Amino acid sequence: MKRHLLVDTRGTVLVTCVSPPSVSDRQGAAVLFSRAADTFPRLRHVWADQGYRGAHFHSWAREAVGITVEVVQRRDGGFRSTWARVGEPPPAVPLFAVVPRRWVVERTSAWLERCRRLPKAYEYLRVCSENAIYLTMAMLLVRRLARSAR
Repeated sequence: MKRHLLVDTRGTVLVTCVSPPSVSDRQGAAVLFSRAADTFPRLRHVWADQGYRGAHFHSWAREAVGITVEVVQRRDGGFRSTWARVGEPPPAVPLFAVVPRRWVVERTSAWLERCRRLPKAYEYLRVCSENAIYLTMAMLLVRRLARSAR
């Protein structure tokens, strides 16, 4: 199962969509944005990673649901490999840098993975898996609220 998450700037899950692994990121985001347009009519701008590139997808999101998608680029330019040809020095690997807006959903995924039920796909129905994500996020928020009330 592949999880598509729409989170706010603090990392709270707003909308989720669980799909089979064969579904592309853009197809999952189309379902996600359609759900979000119904629930959050004031949503206008979304930051996304490079899996959501494509002019056709961006124009669909703008026209169909009124959401502008901004793809957050990696600072290293997408440099993934350190392979070099024989006799050439290896390319310089840039230092790790946190990319603003990109880490928010990664942090939320890490929070969700701490729940024992979510790291593996135990659910047969996608709706049950989506509800498990919402329930986990609700438990995290209640714990934070209880800590702040002390």
